[in-house]
Amino acid sequence: MTNIIAVTACPSGVAHTYMAAEAIERAAKAKGWDCKVETQGSIGLENELTAEDVAAADIVILTKDIGIKFEERFKGKMTVRVGISDAVKRADAIMEKIAAHLNNTAVTD
Repeated sequence: MTNIIAVTACPSGVAHTYMAAEAIERAAKAKGWDCKVETQGSIGLENELTAEDVAAADIVILTKDIGIKFEERFKGKMTVRVGISDAVKRADAIMEKIAAHLNNTAVTD
């Protein structure tokens, strides 16, 4: 099963941070994938990703409108950067692109 983790943050740290998190989780679960999203909003980090979450992740999604705190923990992981508004409005399309990429990189015998 594909395991997605994400971190969402927006310049104001309010609505879009959480709307993007919900949209990403919904779109990933619609594909049957596991998904955990950390939010970096105005009240700090919530649902913080653990080292185990990061180690188990197949794909990392990061919003790119503002710097993500502690981004170095994702070094070496396949990372997708998206705009916060795209995460909110186009999460399904983002998951389709990820699925296509995963299918193209799958090893077959």
